[in-house]
Amino acid sequence: MTTPSATTKPAHADVAAMRQSYNLGALDDSGLPTEPLPLFAHWFEEARAALAAAGPAAGEANAACLATCGPLDEDDDDGNNDSGGGLRPTARVVLVKGFGPEGFSFYTNRRSRKSRDLAAAPMAALTFYWPALQRSVRIEGRVRDVPDVEADAYFASRPRGSQVGAWASQTQSGEVAGGRAGVDAANAEAEERFRTSESVPRPPYWGGYIVVPTRIEFWQEIQ
Repeated sequence: MTTPSATTKPAHADVAAMRQSYNLGALDDSGLPTEPLPLFAHWFEEARAALAAAGPAAGEANAACLATCGPLDEDDDDGNNDSGGGLRPTARVVLVKGFGPEGFSFYTNRRSRKSRDLAAAPMAALTFYWPALQRSVRIEGRVRDVPDVEADAYFASRPRGSQVGAWASQTQSGEVAGGRAGVDAANAEAEERFRTSESVPRPPYWGGYIVVPTRIEFWQEIQ
């Protein structure tokens, strides 16, 4: 076994040198629409077509990073007084399930961490990143609940397995205790519960949010 010398570079040493050519497009503001939504819709359709052509491994055009800010949990208290006023940011990837003049909607367990964040501070940021087109879109805005009738309609459109899975996640964090075995047990219990039901109702703790934009930024990577 060879012992690394003091001059041996770690495996990640070349991260700073990673770079590619950014020449897939340009952003000419002279031809842009006066409102941002038509441009977003155009970019979204181009991203969906590019990802569909590239295959499933390329990802989903409606995947976006959702950033929220909420109160510190007990586990977050490290004794540091410089804690941002008792708030901490969190981020995760969600699937946006609709967009239009009213905003950008997504659905989740309302007992999840992001839901607790939004209850405490109903503002969020979304970032779409489409590397196949070297584009990204940043969205910031206030957040409101999706009306129940719309949440019911969307839930009814989901595959049955996804509907049952929503019932399997009932803890405060939106996670099931016990690791994979706990997840499998919860799913099996939910499957049995609705085995003879023609339809699966929406859980009372499951719903949607709409990010109502106050700011939208379009980014095209160029040289």
